[in-house]
Amino acid sequence: MTEDQLKILSETEKFVKEIFRKKLNPLFVFHNLAHTKQVVNAATEIAKHYQLNDDDKFVLLLAAWFHDTGFSTGHAEEHEKESIRLASNFLLQYTDMKIVSRVASCIMATRAPQSPQNLVEEIMCDADLYHLGTNKFRKMNVRLKKEQQAYFIKQFTTPTGSNGKILKSDVLEALLHPGRAPGKDMFTRDDKPEKMSNLRKTISRRLVEAKNTTAMLTTFNEVDMSAIMDIRTKYKEIFKTKHGVGLGFMSFFTKAVCFALQEWPAVNAMIDGDNIIYHNYCDISIAVSAPKGLVVPVIRNAESLSMAEIEKKVVELATKAKENKLTIEEMTGGTFTLTNGGVFGSLLSTPIINIPQSAILGMHKILERPVALNGQVVIKPMMYLAVSYDHRIIDGRESVSFLVRVKEMLESPEQLLFGKAPVKALLEL
Repeated sequence: MTEDQLKILSETEKFVKEIFRKKLNPLFVFHNLAHTKQVVNAATEIAKHYQLNDDDKFVLLLAAWFHDTGFSTGHAEEHEKESIRLASNFLLQYTDMKIVSRVASCIMATRAPQSPQNLVEEIMCDADLYHLGTNKFRKMNVRLKKEQQAYFIKQFTTPTGSNGKILKSDVLEALLHPGRAPGKDMFTRDDKPEKMSNLRKTISRRLVEAKNTTAMLTTFNEVDMSAIMDIRTKYKEIFKTKHGVGLGFMSFFTKAVCFALQEWPAVNAMIDGDNIIYHNYCDISIAVSAPKGLVVPVIRNAESLSMAEIEKKVVELATKAKENKLTIEEMTGGTFTLTNGGVFGSLLSTPIINIPQSAILGMHKILERPVALNGQVVIKPMMYLAVSYDHRIIDGRESVSFLVRVKEMLESPEQLLFGKAPVKALLEL
């Protein structure tokens, strides 16, 4: 930028800081200045990305400095117009009306539900929303403005207006107590006793029993989810059109587990007194978080079901669980359990066996991570897998081999067709 433009920006910064210090409540000076500086910095970075010319960058940074100065008058609802008034009065001392008009347009573009008319205005919207964690680039621009009020209502304030509307007093109350949960009494020492439900008592008893009566151990591995994610991306629409159900991850895991259980039957077995009961079928329990607590409905003979049938059964059982309509029969008798803590963001865990079963597979969050592949570092969508098992009847060789088999089939989904790699099947290996 030219020397004159840099000088005007320097004078603008001093003027804006002085407005905030003189006009605002001391409690809000730091907040407004911090936000304004953040918007200026974000605008600078985005302008650099788009390689704006000096004149456009000059207009953008002026708008960034002035966009919130209207709050100094106390008229929050019309602060953009007041910001434009302050900008105009100041800038006309240094520049012409054309520049002032462009600055005003940039400031007004940040007002919901206004839409930006050009790249400079779009960048201004991006910069204004940057403090909400938005992307620096235009693909997540002013559309987020429509969600801004909902974001503040949920995260920072307790609405007291009619129909849940957020009022100015609500915002001021939230700003008076930064870093504290809105709507919560401060320095309270209240305790709330609550009687455990019968379901919670049962869950508690069974989990303690599992820890106390089994020789539980957990083994881990990781799986590259690229192949499955590619299949879902390519076929999910066709699959849903043909079968009337979405193609999720659970059908792939269920199929892989069923093949692995039939190769390593001890993992699918259970102890009954002095006997070991081996099952020639796979009744897969699916852990579901229901409103009243954890439940594990069972998919019967999962080894005999198609991918679509498994997905339909998962949806049916999950829906019943959420509506508290599962029967006792639907929750008893499984031979192996799948649990997915990844839906809640869990990266790694040690799941507890669902007795009298002897093993459980824990799925987790898919996270892009750098991995070494053929001597190169590449980014892959990876998931940690964990198998907890009863060491009384399952040896380390069996548990580890079972998990490795699951991993192999998930990374090469074509093996799920009949449990072997096609070439190995052809060669009868």
